[in-house]
Amino acid sequence: MRFGGLQASAISSRVLGSENFTISGGRLGTNYKIKLAIVALLVSLGLAMEIAGLLDAGQILIFAREYARHWWLIVVLILAQALLFTFALAGSIFLWVAAPLYTPPMATFILASGGALGGLGAYFFSNYLSQEWKAKVQNSHSYKLLQAQENFFTLFAMRVFPGFPHALVNYSSGILNAKLSHFIGAAILGISIKSYIYARVIHSASSSPSLEILLDISVIGPLVLLSAGCVVAVFVMHRMTGK
Repeated sequence: MRFGGLQASAISSRVLGSENFTISGGRLGTNYKIKLAIVALLVSLGLAMEIAGLLDAGQILIFAREYARHWWLIVVLILAQALLFTFALAGSIFLWVAAPLYTPPMATFILASGGALGGLGAYFFSNYLSQEWKAKVQNSHSYKLLQAQENFFTLFAMRVFPGFPHALVNYSSGILNAKLSHFIGAAILGISIKSYIYARVIHSASSSPSLEILLDISVIGPLVLLSAGCVVAVFVMHRMTGK
């Protein structure tokens, strides 16, 4: 159907000026557009920080060495990680800051605290961003199947596996409404084990530590076996229960 210029303009103004409008059978409201704007802002912020060198672990370490004697640096490192992990940014770079500066137990405390707090923040943030989408798919078989896999052992297996992205665990858990007790427990335990192994290797390195020392089979081997063991346990449990 062909509309005249004034009539088309009036319809466009009415649609764009309304609080909600329909796209592909769904309602995309002001709240949803705000969430999309937040995501775009975070992506831009991450790129800007990367370009500006603010996410350079070497530069952060140089700066942190000057204040390593102060107790508040520990708090700053924890909060910085929590902030980055909440918004799916590179919080893992603080491994290369905490491990050289502190003993393995203290570095583990810093990394596990920051990772767990950031994971919790990402959990609630992703839950908030995906509310409209979940309302449409939460009754689907696929969603329920994925949600059923968000148990402690599965979450722990992902946490402890070398190189597995924390953002994927955090955001998928929030979207799938994983049990908080499983999520927090797996985060603290998994990040603590992996951080201690990495921190001990980096702290005792005779030369400048690099990613290669963490890829040695003696370092990642136990983590891979632990992660695989959890996956096997989940499989056996499902087979025994018939689920």
